[in-house]
Parts: sequence; C-alpha cells; structure tokens
Amino acid sequence: MTPIVLASTSPFRRALLEKLGIPFICAIPDADETPREGETARQLVTRLAREKAQSLRVQYPSHLIIGSDQVCVLGNNITGKPHTERNAVAQLRQARGNRVTFYTGLALFNSSNGQLQSECEPFDVHFRHLSDEEIDHYVRREQPLWCAGSFKSEGLGITLFERLEGRDPNTLVGLPLIALCAMLRNEGVNPLLT
Repeated sequence: MTPIVLASTSPFRRALLEKLGIPFICAIPDADETPREGETARQLVTRLAREKAQSLRVQYPSHLIIGSDQVCVLGNNITGKPHTERNAVAQLRQARGNRVTFYTGLALFNSSNGQLQSECEPFDVHFRHLSDEEIDHYVRREQPLWCAGSFKSEGLGITLFERLEGRDPNTLVGLPLIALCAMLRNEGVNPLLT
C-alpha cells in the first residue's frame, strides 16, 4: 500500500482518519492561509487543502498526502477559529438562531505521479436560540478556541443545535471521510480491504 500522510497537526483530523484503520503519519504542511481578494469560502478551503497536500511533496515523494481546511460562514462573513474565549462567545452569540455553513476543502495528492483530487464539502448547522448564560457556560466548559465556529460537535457542542444538514457528519469535525474514502479508492487504497 502507498504510504499515507495527513498534512495536518489537528488532533481532530487525526482522530477521524484513525477511524478508517489505515496506517498513516502526520506532518506539518506549509501554506499561507491568508484569503485572497475576492476568494469565496469554497475557493479558499479548496485552495488551502490542495496547497497543504502539495507542500509536502519533497519530504514525501512516493506518498498519498491528505490536505484539508475548513471555514464557517455566517451570512456572508467567513469566520475562523476564535483563539480566545471572548471571540468564541461573540461568534456563538452571532450564530444563535441562525444557520451557519461550514465549507471543508479536501485534497488527496499522489506525490509519485502528481495526480491531485480535490473537492469542497458543505455542511449546514442550524443553531438553537441560545441564551447568553448557555453560551458563556459552554465556552468555559468546552474551550472550543481552536475550532472553526467555536464549538465541538463531537462533544457538548451538539447541545447548541436544532439540526444538522450534510452528507457526512465527519465533515463538521474537519475531514470528510466519505469523500476521502472515494479518493483513496481511486488511488487503489480501500480501507475495507487493508
């Protein structure tokens, strides 16, 4: 089997990929995550997923390299990771009672032949009408400071929502496994047969 590299330091993406039961290593990608002028959320995450995967081609010349990136969009505004409790509270207050769309870019780069597969997977989150007290308590308790959208859907964050809409719930955590499995099969790697 061609060795697999996850171009990410995210513990959440690593945990998702581990669910497939295939061997892989993690490496730090090199990509400038600054949005370009006029770039849509879909274009941004797709570009960054590709750049992250391709940035490791020299270090891993005969590998399948997985890149991924995610942003959330509320209204027409792209929101990233909050980094502070204050920002997390502000993001959740803005999201309450609204639909937030997450765009997750995914790329699989075969560094031995240059083949690149990529796509953008959307996922909609419909937030409940949350009280200030609920938001403050949630942020203090779960500390979602490094998560786009300021929540962890795999944890207590699930209590913030009315409903979720999307093809693959793993997308919300940061790595669309259904799409990734299809890409891996295109490269001759079937997680069910490894």
